[in-house]
Amino acid sequence: MVTAEDRSRGVEVAPEFPVLDSLRAVGALAVLTTHVAFQSGAYVRNGSWGDLLSRLDVGVAIFFVLSGFLLGRPHFARRMLDVAPPPTGRYYWKRVLRIYPVYVVTVVLALSLIPENRSAGVAEWARSLTLTDIYLTGSLPQGLTQMWSLAVEVSFYAVLPLLMLLALGRTHRRLRPARVGIVLAAMVAVSCWWHLQLVATLGTHSDGSPAQWLPAYLSWFAVGLALALADVLRQAGPTAGGPRRATRLLEALEGSPGVCWALALGLMLVASTPVAGPTLLYVATDAEALTKSLLYAVIGGLVVVSGLRPPAGGYARLMSARLPRHLGHVSYSVFCLHLPILYFVMEGIGFELFGGHTWQIWALTVTLSLAASEVAYRVVERPAMRLRNLGRRGSSSAPRTRHRAATTR
Repeated sequence: MVTAEDRSRGVEVAPEFPVLDSLRAVGALAVLTTHVAFQSGAYVRNGSWGDLLSRLDVGVAIFFVLSGFLLGRPHFARRMLDVAPPPTGRYYWKRVLRIYPVYVVTVVLALSLIPENRSAGVAEWARSLTLTDIYLTGSLPQGLTQMWSLAVEVSFYAVLPLLMLLALGRTHRRLRPARVGIVLAAMVAVSCWWHLQLVATLGTHSDGSPAQWLPAYLSWFAVGLALALADVLRQAGPTAGGPRRATRLLEALEGSPGVCWALALGLMLVASTPVAGPTLLYVATDAEALTKSLLYAVIGGLVVVSGLRPPAGGYARLMSARLPRHLGHVSYSVFCLHLPILYFVMEGIGFELFGGHTWQIWALTVTLSLAASEVAYRVVERPAMRLRNLGRRGSSSAPRTRHRAATTR
């Protein structure tokens, strides 16, 4: 039950973060660009610029930090207001509706139309449709290689209720930031241990790809959860407890998006050096893989922090405009469909693999991906999300909010 005292704290369960919609588009465009750069050979043709293009897979880190923030924040806010968390079954239902329909369309298109996939049997179809390729085999079908990150994200969706139980304890206990911090620190520790030891150990006993399993990326989600906690504590004010330095730092960075992006770019330059491993298809050392992972975690966090302040300054107003937000709305379809489209651009026009023409290929892929994604958003995504409240009954215990939270992916 939400009391008058709770309301006076000013904590919103689902406030709107319009800039985060646009940042989803930034993440999708970064992933698309790095794939075009790889297939056109730009990694090795452009020196340091090519190295930087190879690190635009940092878009995945942006997605994961966004997921941690947007999915974790309602749990922290509800606990601050002494309101029960959303029903787990409904949470899973909404996640399925958000992810699966467009994904299935992409799988059917890629496995049916790309010649290299036409020999796929029942097992290959089953692995792709259940997002289990990374656990059962070391490779993904042509046009679906980006889906390893979606498999990781779905794994995070599955374990989030357990993580929140560990971080928050049973219902009606007050929010304890120190306890949440211990869980987040444990997530980072597991991620580090996974990179330094468990990837190599499990790799000798598994046909899958342990480097692409959820534990390797827990630090990215932990950053998003940490930002969510800090944002809730800041809204609640000094009486909420928690580390005040963290909330003050968050406020300072939110008010300086230029600083966030400058720091992120600086860390991207560091990540494009050999300290974060090779830029081509060579296996990084354990230390290099961990370095890259931690750098990406911080970069993703800085990018997301730049979008947390309400649209008052010039940056926030620009990123909250209708067009960039709409690009964010269709960004999940862009993420899913861009690799099959890139394949058909390369094959249909006759561009050779690693043969150059990077920006021509990029322009065609972006244009066609946006067109296809607009159709998918209107025909598949939006109709599917209309089912999210299927069978829902009204509840007087749910807090009323003025805004709708941005959705992940």
